[in-house]
Amino acid sequence: MADGRSDAPEIVLRGVEKSFGAHRVLCGVDLTVWPGQVLGLLGRNGAGKSTLISIMCGLERADAGTVSICGCDPARRRVGDLVGLAPQDIGVYPQLSMAQNLVCLGAVEGLSRREARNRASEVMGLLGLTSQARQRARDLSGGQRRRLHTGIALMHRPRVIFLDEPTVGTDVEARRGVLDAVRVVAATGAAVVYTTHYLGELEELGADIAVLNGGRVVAAGKLNEVVDAHARPTVRVRFAGGADPGVPGWTSAADGYFEPAVPPTDPGSAVAALLSQTASRGLVLDDVRVVHANLESAYLAIVGEEVTPHAA
Repeated sequence: MADGRSDAPEIVLRGVEKSFGAHRVLCGVDLTVWPGQVLGLLGRNGAGKSTLISIMCGLERADAGTVSICGCDPARRRVGDLVGLAPQDIGVYPQLSMAQNLVCLGAVEGLSRREARNRASEVMGLLGLTSQARQRARDLSGGQRRRLHTGIALMHRPRVIFLDEPTVGTDVEARRGVLDAVRVVAATGAAVVYTTHYLGELEELGADIAVLNGGRVVAAGKLNEVVDAHARPTVRVRFAGGADPGVPGWTSAADGYFEPAVPPTDPGSAVAALLSQTASRGLVLDDVRVVHANLESAYLAIVGEEVTPHAA
């Protein structure tokens, strides 16, 4: 998927299993992530995404299977110098300024004071936070704290970056800063694993996709490949006055529209059949829209669950 960026992947998982007591969380996960690749890791709440990330970071051990991070087994060798992790829960020092937070965490990761200062300036610029450098973290907005939290994971220029819901609860400006930063670090060769319930972000990033379901990766590939394999366009119609066509197989959608319960292979024929069945009732067609397949419709087809943006 990296299209020649490197001969060796940064992440290789084969047959990874993990249980907590009698509960099997991961049931043979296979995954490969290359340098410069942005991978959107998707799945229901409780699908095992956080557990999988913990295993890749060396915070948990797999019960079975093999894990390679930049050629190292995180169960045998600490990989903190190779990976950057920004979990969903924000972790910053509220009494320190933004710049101090970054410099301190850079020092923890082994940067010299000069290196940490220079890198902190780079990271703040990357995330659009330069003007807040001297503000205490406790005085930052929620979106600014979220970006600072993400920036900490970037300080030591890790080869692999894990971002868990990096834009949850943020405004448009903060979201844009995070997405721009992801593009930049991927362009410099970092492998990025990005979990989110905002599927449009992955479309903006042109990310590759892996969907966890039932403890396994059940769909993976380039975004367009996943969409083409699991979703197809549908059609929505609206009748004057918001009238309900009352035809079996058609369900209510948003804003007074109705759509087929199952996306049809031929949307035009589906609409023609609907109009034929409603003609005797004198219903007046107000609007027809073709709804193109996207990542959300593919995700729904794969896991059968509505996307909840603020879910953990």
